[in-house]
Amino acid sequence: QVQLAESGGGSVQAGGSLTLACTASGYTDSPPKYMGWFRQAPGKERESVAIRYPDGGNTYYRHTVKGRFTISQDPAKKTVYLQMTSLKPEDTAMYYCAADFRPPRFGWTDAAGYNYWGLGTQVTVSS
Repeated sequence: QVQLAESGGGSVQAGGSLTLACTASGYTDSPPKYMGWFRQAPGKERESVAIRYPDGGNTYYRHTVKGRFTISQDPAKKTVYLQMTSLKPEDTAMYYCAADFRPPRFGWTDAAGYNYWGLGTQVTVSS
């Protein structure tokens, strides 16, 4: 059973930085090929934040985090990171790691297409 474990969340002031990590385990041969980050604030829908495409080159960023967040992956490809800088209060949310072995069913940014999820790590940004 594939498991995703997030870490690195916390509370920071606006303008601060945090780096989240998500490590996959429990897989048989290779780690999930498709990994990314989503977030959900209270009362809002889960939204995509950053996705790393498996070809190793392309990435997707939500327009509100472009230039501030960076997604990366370790060489073994079982850990994906989300470096967050210049954090804003509106970035406050539970951040979730998502993964799958096959292309997400409904497109890269649709949470419904990912089969594996971590439990989430809370990010709180105060003004």
